[in-house]
Amino acid sequence: MIIEPIRRGPMWATAHPDGRRLLVRRAAAAVRQRGPVPGPRSVLVIGASSGLGMAVRLASAFGSGAATVGVCLERPGAPNRTGTAGWYNAAAVEEELETADLPGRTVVGDAFDDEVKERTARLVAEEFGGVDLVVHSLAAPRRTDPVTGRVHRSVIKTVGEPFTEKAFDTSTGSVRQLTTPAATPEETADTVRVMGGHDWARWIDVLDRAGALRRGVRTVAFSYIGAPWLAPTYRDGTLGRAKQHLEDTARSLDRRLDPHEGRAQAAVMRALVTPASQVMPVQALYTLLLSRVTREAGLAEHTGDQARRLLDHLYHGPLAPIDPQDRIRLDDIELREDIQAEVRRRWDKVHDAATLAELGDLDAYRRLTEQLHGFGVAGVDYAADTNPVRPIPRSLLIH
Repeated sequence: MIIEPIRRGPMWATAHPDGRRLLVRRAAAAVRQRGPVPGPRSVLVIGASSGLGMAVRLASAFGSGAATVGVCLERPGAPNRTGTAGWYNAAAVEEELETADLPGRTVVGDAFDDEVKERTARLVAEEFGGVDLVVHSLAAPRRTDPVTGRVHRSVIKTVGEPFTEKAFDTSTGSVRQLTTPAATPEETADTVRVMGGHDWARWIDVLDRAGALRRGVRTVAFSYIGAPWLAPTYRDGTLGRAKQHLEDTARSLDRRLDPHEGRAQAAVMRALVTPASQVMPVQALYTLLLSRVTREAGLAEHTGDQARRLLDHLYHGPLAPIDPQDRIRLDDIELREDIQAEVRRRWDKVHDAATLAELGDLDAYRRLTEQLHGFGVAGVDYAADTNPVRPIPRSLLIH
C-alpha cells in the first residue's frame, strides 16, 4: 500500500515502517559513533517502543554492548492498515541488534498485566542470568489493577481549581486559550494508580521472586517537574500527584533493594517532544519555546542525549545533580534561571502561529512529530508501495 500521514486530532492513525526503521538505524549509528563506554551488562526496559525508553535501550546496547529486553504494547500492521509507530520501532531495534550480533528480546504485551511480568521475569532470568538495570518508562491512559480487576484511567487535570492558559493545538497548529478542568478526588486517585509507582514496585517484586535481579541492580523511573508558572497543569495537577507517588516509591524501593546492594531512584527529565507529550497542549507550547531557547544557547538536548546522560551518571557518575529527595536531576538545563526567564519572556509574547514560529521551534516541532511516526524522513520513497506488515524478530507475544 501507499502509506500516507493521517492524523485524528493530536493522534496519528498511520505510521510508516521504512521511515521509522531508517531513524532507528541512524539513532543506533549515533550511539556507536561515540565509541564503547562501560555500562550495564543487561537491561530491562519497561515501555521500550518509543521516547526515553527506546533511547535508553539503544544507548545501553550500542554504547555498552548490553543485552537488552524491551517490553511494549503495540499494534502490528495488517495488509490493509499500518501498525503503530511503536511496533515499527520495536521491529527496527531488534533488526539492528541482530545485525550487530547483540543479544536482545522484545516482549509484546500489557506491562501492567501480571502474566507479562512473570513471563518476562523468567525470560530475563533464564536467558540473560538476570538484569543489572531496570528502567520503568510507561505512559498509559489506563491500567487494569491485577488484584482487583478494576480499570483505572488517567486524566490531565488540575487539583483544586480550573486553570486557563495558552496552549498549542497540534491538530490546527494554532495558539489558543485552554482551560484545564479540575479533577475529582476519584480522578486524581485513578491517575496515581495508572501513572504512579504501583506498577514499578510490582515489577521489582516479580523480578526479585524470579531471581532476575543481579547484585548491585539499579532501577530508574522517569519523573518531571517543569516550569513553576505552569505547575497547575502538571506538577500541581493529577500528573504531578502521580509523579510524587513515583518518587516516593523510588525511596521505598531503594530500601527494599539494599540486600541486593542495589539502588532505586527517580530521574527528573527535561521537557522533550515524545509521543506522550503531544497530548498535552499547554506543555507542547512550552516545549516549543524551550527547545528554541536551549538550541540558541547551545544547550539543545534530545531523547538520545538524555538517555546517554542518565547512563553516564549511573555508571560513571555522579555526573548530574542529586537533589535532597535523592532524585537524579537531568532537568538542570531546563530549569536554569536564565533559560526559564527567557522562555517566560517569549511565552508572554506568543499569541498566534506567526509569533510562535518567530519565537519557538515550530518548524522543527512539526518535522519531529512527523518523524515520530515515520514521515518526513529524508531517504524514504513515500510514493513507493510499502508492506505495512513487519514482524518483530526475537519477540515474545503475550496476548
